[in-house]
Amino acid sequence: MKAIIQRVTKASVTVGEEQVSSIGRGLCVLLGISVEDTQKDADYIVRKILNLRLFEDENGRAWTKSVMDRDFEVLCVSQFTLQCILKGNKPDFHSAMPAELAQPFYESILENMRSAYKPELIKDGKFGAYMQVHIQNDGPVTVELTSPAGPTDPKQLSKQEKQQQRKEKTRSKGPSESGREKGALRSRQDPNASSGAEGDVSSEREP
Repeated sequence: MKAIIQRVTKASVTVGEEQVSSIGRGLCVLLGISVEDTQKDADYIVRKILNLRLFEDENGRAWTKSVMDRDFEVLCVSQFTLQCILKGNKPDFHSAMPAELAQPFYESILENMRSAYKPELIKDGKFGAYMQVHIQNDGPVTVELTSPAGPTDPKQLSKQEKQQQRKEKTRSKGPSESGREKGALRSRQDPNASSGAEGDVSSEREP
C-alpha cells in the first residue's frame, strides 16, 4: 500500500460542479491499494498517518506534533494510480487492487481511522469518481509511505518466525557466553589453534 501524505492549510474534493468534501488545516492523503495488500498493510498506514509528527507545537517547535495531537482534519482520497508500473512511457495499473475489492477495503481503512481518531475529522473523496482535488500544501511538506513488504506464503512466514526465535535465543545467551562456547569448541578440536576467545577459555579451566 502506498500513501502520499501532504500537510495542508486547506484541501477539498470536487466532482463535476459539486464540492463533496473539504478540510482546513491537517493532512491530505492520496492512498493507493495494491492487489497484494492485507489488513496488516492497512493497519500500518492508518497508524502512520495519524501519528506522523508533521506539525509544530504550541511554542512553534517544528516536527513535534501529529494530526491527532493538534485536533486537525484528514482528507483521504483513493488514488489507484499510485500503483502504476511504467512500461516504457505507458502507465500500467495491473498491480492495483480491482475496484470491486478495493472499495470495501478502502472503506474499512476509513472506518479504522475514524475509530482510532475522531470520526468527524476524517473526510473522504468519492471512490471511483473523476475528481478534482484542490490541495494547498503547507511548507510544502510531503511524505511518501509504503507499507512494509512481507511474505504471503505460510511456509515462508513459518521459516521467518523460526529464524527470529533462533536470533532471540542467541541474544539471550549474551556475547560472552557465546564466545566462550565457540572458543572452547575450537580448543578441543585443535589445541594449537589461536582464538580471540582464548582468554575466556583459559579462565574457564581455572578452579
